[in-house]
Amino acid sequence: MPGSPKLLDQLRSALRSRHYSIRTEESYVGWARRFILFHRKRHPRNMGAAEIGAFLSNLAEEGQVSASTQSQALSALLFLYRVVLKIEIEGLGDIARARRSRRLPVVLSRDEVRQVLGQLEGSKWIMATLLYGSGLRLMECMRLRTRDIDFAQSILLIREGKGRKDRPALLPRAVRAPLHRHLEQVRALHRRDLEQGEGQVRLPYALARKIPAAARDWSWQWVFPATRLSHDPRSKARHRHHVHPSMLQRGVQRAGVDAGLDKRVTCHVLRHSFATHLLEQGSDIRTVQELLGHRSVQTTMIYTHVLQRGPLAVPSPADRL
Repeated sequence: MPGSPKLLDQLRSALRSRHYSIRTEESYVGWARRFILFHRKRHPRNMGAAEIGAFLSNLAEEGQVSASTQSQALSALLFLYRVVLKIEIEGLGDIARARRSRRLPVVLSRDEVRQVLGQLEGSKWIMATLLYGSGLRLMECMRLRTRDIDFAQSILLIREGKGRKDRPALLPRAVRAPLHRHLEQVRALHRRDLEQGEGQVRLPYALARKIPAAARDWSWQWVFPATRLSHDPRSKARHRHHVHPSMLQRGVQRAGVDAGLDKRVTCHVLRHSFATHLLEQGSDIRTVQELLGHRSVQTTMIYTHVLQRGPLAVPSPADRL
């Protein structure tokens, strides 16, 4: 149809209208593009379950992708067909499934956590301490806004976490004073931005249209803002975004190396350590599930396998010889 948007633009529009994150948008558009190129640029409207199955099977057999990657590709293609093309896909039962691994999470001891945090300073130390002390995911930490910190009740409000769920998280006492000082510096930076006619921040959903002034309000500013102003990839508005996650990822990995640890230390390892140490000190698994934001307690149960106590932590018969 002349003048109609291209398919991938329609896909982007559908994702944005449903408030999917920019990372999900980029991922879904990327999978749709790969699917089209895999079938020699045939239009998806002229393909169906057989072509989707062939693409997903190729990912598993030739691409050797993980089960989660294959699942994400499937979700992207189903969204494309059901939401954008208005076509219901059936008969996907014969796909070659990528094997889902059952690896135990890497967990640091308390002393190892202390060594890693000891290699960090400033905002990196605060963020890493929140990952370990609050059990935050990396992007949950990046997306904290000043309004999400409740010093009076010692909690953080995690908004739009994985699965689009809100939840409360712990605010460790160890981080309160450094976080207070950090926020004073962030507020001074925000004042300078306002004096220069800047100071805007990206707002969720339609809030920018309903309350335009909120974009410059202190309560909506990022807790960990970037050092430079940038342009929003969607609205093209100039504002100060939160720090890029790679900054903390590189810092934590480097801290593990500098601490002399043999384990591969990542941001998510700090979250794993949070859950395991809570269970070690006797916390109820349902409570840990809520603090982590897991949909199912079965997901949280994996941490019982790496505890230093419990039914699996029995002495070896060889130690009794």
